[in-house]
Parts: sequence; C-alpha cells; structure tokens
Amino acid sequence: MPIGSITRGTTGTNRLRRIDRWIAQLPVLRRSPAPLVVDLGYGASATTPLELHQRLSRVRPDVEVIGIEIDPARVKLASASARPGVSFRLGGFEVPLPPGRLATVIRALNVLRQYDESAVLDAWKRMVARLEPGGVLVEGTCNEVGRVASWVDVTAEGPQTLTLSLRLADLGSIADKTGPSLVAERLPKLLIHRNVPGEKIHAFLLDLDRHWQLNSPLSVYGPSQRWIATAQGLAAEGWPVLGGRSRWKLGELTIAWPAIAPTGFDWGTAASPTW
Repeated sequence: MPIGSITRGTTGTNRLRRIDRWIAQLPVLRRSPAPLVVDLGYGASATTPLELHQRLSRVRPDVEVIGIEIDPARVKLASASARPGVSFRLGGFEVPLPPGRLATVIRALNVLRQYDESAVLDAWKRMVARLEPGGVLVEGTCNEVGRVASWVDVTAEGPQTLTLSLRLADLGSIADKTGPSLVAERLPKLLIHRNVPGEKIHAFLLDLDRHWQLNSPLSVYGPSQRWIATAQGLAAEGWPVLGGRSRWKLGELTIAWPAIAPTGFDWGTAASPTW
C-alpha cells in the first residue's frame, strides 16, 4: 500500500519554476549516467511533472521524470498526458520505481506541509533510501503562484542546506511585512513552527530582515543589488551563506543546514522508518 495520505492536490502552471531551476543546476543531475527525477505528490494534474521534464531536458536531454501520486484518480488522469520521458505511477513516500532503478533527485513540494512535524523525519528517510549514491531529496513549500519558496536539500547524510527563493520585485519594507522574512509562512514543515525566539531559524530571519533594511539605499540600483548586498552582509557576520552572485541575483539565498537546524535535531540518532 502507498505510504502517506492524500493531500489537497493544489497545483498550477509555473508554480514550481524556482525549484526546477535549482534542480537543473545540481551536480548529481549533470553527472548521473541515467538521470531519473521523481515529482512526488504532483497534485490534481500532470502540470508540474511535465514542466519539470521540459526544464531539465535543456541540461540533460536524456532525463526521465516519474510523477508519483497517492490518489489513484489523479494517476489515472495524469497518465493520459504521459509522453516519452514522462510517466506516472501510484505511490507515496515509499517511492515506487522501475525494477533496478534509483532516483537521482526526488522533488517533494507542498506535500509534507499538510502533515504533522513529527512525520517529517520518517518521510525524509523513506525518500532518501530511494536515491542513487549522491542523490538529493528536495523538500519544501511555496505559495500559490511560486513567488515565495523555500526548500531543504537532503542526502543520505541528512539535510545539507536550506534555500530561500523570492521574487525580489515583490519585496518591500519590514514595516509593511513584505520584507524577506515573509518566507517564514512558507518554510519547510520541520522549520515552520520553529520561527520563535531561541531557535536558530528565528535569529536568521531577523538578521535577514535587518540586512535587507540596512541595504535599502541600494534599491535605486534594483532589488537584485540590494539582495546581493544582503547576502554579503549576512556572510560577513558569520552566517554560512553559500553560492554567489549568480544565484543571489535570482532571488535565492542558501545557508548551511547546521546554522538553522531546529533545537535538538540529530539526523544520526533519528529513528529509521519501519518498512
């Protein structure tokens, strides 16, 4: 039986474009001899698996995308849109794959948001077990139009990074609550309830807003320059900000997981799932 619960299934054109762009630059996708990418919990239509294949095939024309859904009716509907390189199957966090295959990347967006926080580690470990060596699970959430998003990259060694991705033109002042910390409402499930004093993610978002405010004079040069300066300011203060200008100008900001991990988080001692 598929492992998991049927979610609301909301989806939309271009909703996951920021995450697709991130996956396209992952080294494991580019070096895998036969890249297989899973769109887990794609929702009520075939839109996001088809878009994922279209975008990834620009860098790996041989990529195969499998959309996996736990709702049989959704699988039946999406299967009518199957095409070379894109297929659909019934399943959940156990990630059913063709015999002998493992996934290069698993994308699970807006799925765990609808679960309890206590279910996250079990789901992560189940999905990571279906990855090829060096493979990556990309798990997170975004708003309805994909302009505010965040995700965690998880490997067999545990979560590696948290990435925030925002449409910079939409960001404004802290006072009117359109500063970058608005992403707090779209944090991955394991972090969304940890945005409280005493937690690292809370401290990080406060500093993110502070640097965004400090660099407001750069707005005359455009929001990208302001965001780049914000990332540089955070790094200068000791936050382990990764990447560089080429990613920052896209509205992305990636930070090493230990800097924002929830209090008490320990991948090594977390229980493995019961199969």
